[in-house]
Amino acid sequence: MSIKTIFIVVITILLTAALAQNTDKVPFTFLFTNFYVSKLMLMAVVAILAFILGIMVGRPKRAKFDIEGYHDNIRKKEDPNTLSDEDKDYIR
Repeated sequence: MSIKTIFIVVITILLTAALAQNTDKVPFTFLFTNFYVSKLMLMAVVAILAFILGIMVGRPKRAKFDIEGYHDNIRKKEDPNTLSDEDKDYIR
């Protein structure tokens, strides 16, 4: 097993233990409203949101469009001297 796999297993076990120990209900205030929520539910929602946010932040960015390379390709196509000598002989 790789270190990454071991790390994921350990974090999963610790998270499961923490969630299992915190099942009592606690008061929660959100936008002037008070209600009781299970610690388990609150911690699970925060963990899921953190996971989604981590995926969104950590994913690779899209490749940027290379305008200079595009411009250079257009210029080369407009240049009449792009044929090799062999191609010019064939055309004649």
